[in-house]
Amino acid sequence: MDLVVTRALTIPAVELGWRFSRSSGPGGQHVNTSDSRVQLSWDVARAESLSEAQRERLLTRLDGRLVAGVLTVTSSEQRSQLRNRETALAKLAEIVAAGLAPDAAPRRPTRRTRGSDRRRLTAKTERSATKKQRRRPTDD
Repeated sequence: MDLVVTRALTIPAVELGWRFSRSSGPGGQHVNTSDSRVQLSWDVARAESLSEAQRERLLTRLDGRLVAGVLTVTSSEQRSQLRNRETALAKLAEIVAAGLAPDAAPRRPTRRTRGSDRRRLTAKTERSATKKQRRRPTDD
């Protein structure tokens, strides 16, 4: 089953690598016999489904998550291997979509409003008055 990430990118099932192992957590004796933990790997560096621009963007943005150009996602939240597969696919799609998303527009610096300055100064005055009331009384 192919993984649809965005309208511009669909990862073919052939490019995805699956590994299964025993999961920790709830499940009783069943957890000791079934391989419900899922590891999903996708080789970003060699993926044929990516354009060169997409590949460069992903390699740059996901640099901290990649090991030798391979993105790996693990899922062991569910008791069922099938549900963990679905969760891993969703995680991978989310990470790749975030990596391909365009940069946010830069913030335009703006001035503080007159009202915000007034509220800030009022709050400082009130705080100062509160602290003055905590002081030890003077001798006068």
